[in-house]
Amino acid sequence: MNRFGQWLCAGFAGAVFFGCCTAAMAEAPYPSKVISMMVPYPAGAASDFTARALNDLIGKELGGQVIVENLGGASGAIAAGKVLAAPADGHFLFQGSPSELILSGLVNKAVRYKPEDFQWIAPVATSPLVVVVSSKLPVHSLDELVELARSRKEAPLTYGSTGPGTLYHLLGELFSRRIGAPATHVPYKGGAPLLQDLLGGQIDFAFMPYQAFYADYARQGRLRVVGALSGKNNLPPPFEAVQSSADSETMKGFDFGIWTSYMVRKGTPRPIAEKLNAAIAASLRNPHARAQLESQAKTVFEPMSLEAGEKFYAAEAARYRELVKSIGYESQ
Repeated sequence: MNRFGQWLCAGFAGAVFFGCCTAAMAEAPYPSKVISMMVPYPAGAASDFTARALNDLIGKELGGQVIVENLGGASGAIAAGKVLAAPADGHFLFQGSPSELILSGLVNKAVRYKPEDFQWIAPVATSPLVVVVSSKLPVHSLDELVELARSRKEAPLTYGSTGPGTLYHLLGELFSRRIGAPATHVPYKGGAPLLQDLLGGQIDFAFMPYQAFYADYARQGRLRVVGALSGKNNLPPPFEAVQSSADSETMKGFDFGIWTSYMVRKGTPRPIAEKLNAAIAASLRNPHARAQLESQAKTVFEPMSLEAGEKFYAAEAARYRELVKSIGYESQ
């Protein structure tokens, strides 16, 4: 074989080898390492409960390990930023709600990401929102809270949220506008520290996702749930008689819930997204997991394809943009 022939054969063999390596890399098994499920608030919050009900099941479905990583701060933007800074390979899964996924980028000038920087994977559940007050506050219904707030214009009631620009903060702003009385916002890094100050009477009230352990605190006389932000009250005992926003003179139509979903960084390969979508859907069919989530009055989503999820997410982003606009909230 002449020199040209030898060079041609060597080049062809190298190309074949390179092509095989590239194909092998493209078809590398997923997951190839531990998956971090990023929860944007400290342990003990409602979002943390959801993650720990599902992470092991999702790991088993994927044939790998999924660990929960709690990273609070900046209204969830720190955890979101960590996911978006990681490779788009599906090994960082973000558990988010409209607060972190959509609102943070709309209301916080320091947040550099947009809702579209995330890629939808699968929904988890929706949670009813309730109005929780300190037991030191002399109110037992939404209408009584409104009346008290209006009587305290010179010394406004205080309300807590999990950070500036979160849904819980914006609901406080919307509440003040609706009733024509001010309320002082007190931000926290997560639901757990907020709840501790509510129990201690350091703040007066908060808009929060319902959690089953509120019942114990209510029976102990340490807090009260005075309102359900929904068209009807579907809360379990002992809150089945709590006034809903639909039954309030002033708060009629003040209906809100909050959904949770799993997201990855945009650009994650479609086969990985499909695999995650299927694993989460299978995990949510687990009777024990469903019972855990439903014990918190959550409504578990039915399985949703990636395409349907992307349409849902786009519609929600548009809805929350309109909410921010209607409040006239200025970016901080």
